[in-house]
Amino acid sequence: MNGEVTTLSEQLELLFGVMATLDTPEKVKRFLTDVCTDTEIEYMAQRVESARLLLSGATYQQVSGAVKISSATLSRVNRCIKHGSGGYAGLLAEYLAEEREKNS
Repeated sequence: MNGEVTTLSEQLELLFGVMATLDTPEKVKRFLTDVCTDTEIEYMAQRVESARLLLSGATYQQVSGAVKISSATLSRVNRCIKHGSGGYAGLLAEYLAEEREKNS
């Protein structure tokens, strides 16, 4: 990558590779605050919180009351929980289980 133009696929691989090195919440925070706008980070946080609430059994109405998120985005989060690649249903559930275990 010596200054040459790369394809989107290569750019994505670089992004994912860099993200895979982020092994602490502080590193993730530093990276995201440089790469994303505050609003983009807030939107991601809202999506993760919405997924957490849905996974805990909350209804759409309860989630939309607790998190300021559009119904279209909430629908997308729910669709990803049910039919996605496991980012919400698998990884978030795993993280929450680990947090509960640490706090027990």
